[in-house]
Amino acid sequence: MSNITRRLPAEWEPHQATLLSFPFNGNDWPGKYDVIKWAFVEMIRKVVEFESVLLVVKSESQQQTVGAMLRQAHADTKQVKYIIQNTNRSWMRDSGPIVVQRSDGKREALQFRFNGWAKYANHRLDWKISAAVATALKVPLTEVLYQGRPVVLEGGAIEVNGKGTLITTEECLLDQKTQVRNPGFTKQDYATIFQEYLGVTNVIWLGEGIEGDDTHGHVDDICRFVNPTTVVACVEPNKKDINHRRLEKNLDRLKQARLEEGSKLEVVPLPMPGRLDFEDLRLPASYVNFLVTNGCVLVPTFNDPNDTIALGVLGELFPNRQVIGIHAVDLVWGLGTLHCLSHEITAAAKK
Repeated sequence: MSNITRRLPAEWEPHQATLLSFPFNGNDWPGKYDVIKWAFVEMIRKVVEFESVLLVVKSESQQQTVGAMLRQAHADTKQVKYIIQNTNRSWMRDSGPIVVQRSDGKREALQFRFNGWAKYANHRLDWKISAAVATALKVPLTEVLYQGRPVVLEGGAIEVNGKGTLITTEECLLDQKTQVRNPGFTKQDYATIFQEYLGVTNVIWLGEGIEGDDTHGHVDDICRFVNPTTVVACVEPNKKDINHRRLEKNLDRLKQARLEEGSKLEVVPLPMPGRLDFEDLRLPASYVNFLVTNGCVLVPTFNDPNDTIALGVLGELFPNRQVIGIHAVDLVWGLGTLHCLSHEITAAAKK
C-alpha cells in the first residue's frame, strides 16, 4: 500500500448501494417500534427507486418478515440485498464501514473503531458490521490505526467534498472529558489520519453541535456539502435557543474557511425546524441530516413551517436530483434520522 493513495468520494458521487440496518427491536425508539418499522419500509421504498439497498437483518426470520412488509408497500424488492448479521443498533453511518477508492482502481472498506459514541457500553455486536459488509461487497477490510492504536471515528463526525476538504467539530473529536474518542489526539493527529486514509489535505474545524445530539457534536446535524465548493449550514434565528449562538459561531467559521485549493467556501444558511421535545428529551431535529442517493435526496421533515423552506433550498442546490421529504418526527425519537441511519457504498471508480 506504500505507493497507493486513498480517496473518500463525496456522497453525490456514484453509489453501488445504500447500506441500512432494519431494527429488530425498539430499544432506540421506546414505545414507537411499530411506527418505526414502517418508517424504515418507506425509506427503503424510496431509495430502491434510484439504487440498490444493502440491508442488514438479524436473522433469516427477520429477512422474511421485512421482505413481506416491503412487498406490502410495493417496494422493488429485487433491489434489496440482505446481509444477515446481529447488531446492537441500526445507525449504519457510525458503525458501518467507510468505503474508499484507491489509486490502483480498487475499493477498500475502512473499519474505524466504533465504541458506542464513547457513551453506550452495548456496542460489541456493531463491531462486526464492517467485516460483514466488506465480505458481502468482496472488498478488503482495513482497520484504521495510528501510531499502533485503533482510531475511533463515526461517519457522522465527518463531511467531505471529495476533493480534499473535510469538515468536523472540536466538540466531537477533541473532547477530553465527556465523550472521549481518542485520548490525547490533536488536530494534527487527525489531519495525518485523514490524509492517509481518506485523501484529505484540508480540515475545517467547527465548534459545537446542536443540543440534544447524544453523539456530542456530529457534523451531519449542522453542516453538509452539496457540491465541491458549497455547504448548507444550519441557523437558529431564535436568540433564546441555545443553538442560536452555537450555530452562529459555526457559521462565522465557515465564512472564513478556505477550500483545499485556497478559495472561499460558499455558505448557504438553512433554518432549523422548531424545537422538538418528546418526554424529557430535546430531540436533534435537523434538515441537514438528509440522505443523498444516485437520483434523489431524502430530507427529514418535522411537520414544521420550515419544512417547505428547507425542501425549496435543497431543491435548488440539487437540481439534478429529486428532493423528497420523509416524515421524521418518529425517527428522531431515536436521536437521529436519515443520514445517521444510512451509509453510502461508494461505486468502483470508472476505468
